[in-house]
Amino acid sequence: MLNPSQELVSVIVPTFNAGPYLEQCLDSILGQTHENLEVLCLNDGSTDNSLEIMERYAARDSRIRIINKQNEGYGATCNRGLAEAKGTWIAIVEPDDWIEPGMYADMLAFAATLTPEPEIIKTPYWRIWMPDTPEQRKINCSYKNRVHPPAQPFVIAEAAHLLTHHPSIWSAIYSKAFLDEHNIRFKPIPGAGWADNPFLMETLCSAKAIAYLDTPYYCYREETPEKSQSFAEKSTLLPFDRWNDMQDILEQLGVTDEEVLRAHISRGFTYLSGVIEYVDLSHEHVRDAAKTMFARMDQRLVLSHPEISPGAKALYCELMGLEPPRGGHIAYAGNLIKQGLYNLSNTGPAFTLYATKHYFTHKDKREGRS
Repeated sequence: MLNPSQELVSVIVPTFNAGPYLEQCLDSILGQTHENLEVLCLNDGSTDNSLEIMERYAARDSRIRIINKQNEGYGATCNRGLAEAKGTWIAIVEPDDWIEPGMYADMLAFAATLTPEPEIIKTPYWRIWMPDTPEQRKINCSYKNRVHPPAQPFVIAEAAHLLTHHPSIWSAIYSKAFLDEHNIRFKPIPGAGWADNPFLMETLCSAKAIAYLDTPYYCYREETPEKSQSFAEKSTLLPFDRWNDMQDILEQLGVTDEEVLRAHISRGFTYLSGVIEYVDLSHEHVRDAAKTMFARMDQRLVLSHPEISPGAKALYCELMGLEPPRGGHIAYAGNLIKQGLYNLSNTGPAFTLYATKHYFTHKDKREGRS
C-alpha cells in the first residue's frame, strides 16, 4: 500500500431525487480529512433539484465529477460508477446519508498497518433512528463491539456475524483491483431493489483479506416504522428474492462453512419476520415464498441454530411438513437475556426498553401465529 494519504478514493454517490439531503451528504464527503478523492455524482434521472445541487458543488470543487444518466435504478447506477472510477479504493455514500470527517483517513491508516493488504475495510455505522422527527437519535448499529476475528486481516468464515445484519455496504471501502479481479458488480435491479444484498454476499465471501475497524463513521438514515410497513405491503416478495440471490452466490462460490450458512439462515428468518409483521402469512404468495426459501436451508443448521426462536423453528417445521421441535425455550431465553445486556451497553436503557417492548408486542405475528 502507498502512503495512505496518497491513495485515491473514488466515492460513488448514486442519486435519485435526493434534493432535501444532498447538500449535507456532499458537504460530509468534501469535508473528509483524506483529501485525495474522486466524487462521482451519478444523477439517475432525478426529477427534483438534485442535478442543480450537483452542478453547484462541482463548480467549486474539482474533485466532483457529474454523470447525468437516464433512470436505471440503484444497482445499474453503482455499476456505472464502478466503470468510471479511477481510484484504488471504492466507496459508496447514499445521498440521504452523511459521513464523519475521519472515515477514509482512519480506514486507510488502519489498513496500512496490516499484511497482507486488505481487499475490504469494514466498519460499523451510526443508526439515525426516526430521522427528521423530534424523536431522532444517533445510536450504534447492531454489530458494534461484536466482530472479533482471530487476526487481521481475516476471511468471512472467521467473523460470519457480519453477514447477519443490515448489509451496510456503504460502511466499507473496497479495493478496485479486487472488485475487477472477481468481476463483482451489482445486480441491475429496477429501483432501489435491495441490490446491496447480493453485493454484500459476493464481496465478503470472495475476499481473502478483510479488515475490520470497530469505529462508526457512516450515518445512515433508517426508515421510519410507517415507511417499513408501506414497503412490506408494496414490495412483499422482494426480501425473499434477494435472500435467494444471496443463496445463489453462496452456491456458486462453493461456500460450505457452517457459520456462514447459519448467518444466512438467520437473515432469512429476519426477512420473513419483517414481512409477516405487516402482511399475513396466509397470503398465498408469502407462504409459497417462505416455503421456497426454507427448502434451500440446511434443516440441521436451522433446528440447531441458537438465535432462532422456538416459535420460528415451529413455523419452519410446519411449512416443511416436519414434526415440531421440542424444547429449546430455556436456551433461547438465555440468548434473549444476552441480547438484552448487549443492547443495554450498545444503545442505552431507553432504546433497549423500546426494542424489548417492540419484540414482545410483535413476537407472535413475526412467528406466524397471529
